[in-house]
Amino acid sequence: MMFCEKCGSLLVPKKDGKKLNIKCKCGYKPKKKEGLILKEEVKLAKEDEINVIDKKVEVLPKTKEECPKCHNKEAYYWLVQTRASDEAATRFFKCVRCTYTWRSYT
Repeated sequence: MMFCEKCGSLLVPKKDGKKLNIKCKCGYKPKKKEGLILKEEVKLAKEDEINVIDKKVEVLPKTKEECPKCHNKEAYYWLVQTRASDEAATRFFKCVRCTYTWRSYT
């Protein structure tokens, strides 16, 4: 690591095409640039690797409600206050089988 002789900040290397430039945020550029190597390498151990599973897990409660699209008898549900606060909340349903979503205002 190299530090600025004027302000003491860390000198940051910046790559400009194939050329490596080093300068401080205050504008200082060091005269000596010999022996500088810019190197970055990240290796993960086998146990640190992250496996991505493309699976959606529903955490909504289920109820017995018939899907208007596939006529399945089970659906997820949730409530949203879409109108004035003195009116009933809107119930939304999502079919467990075909994932079709519909709503009920009653």
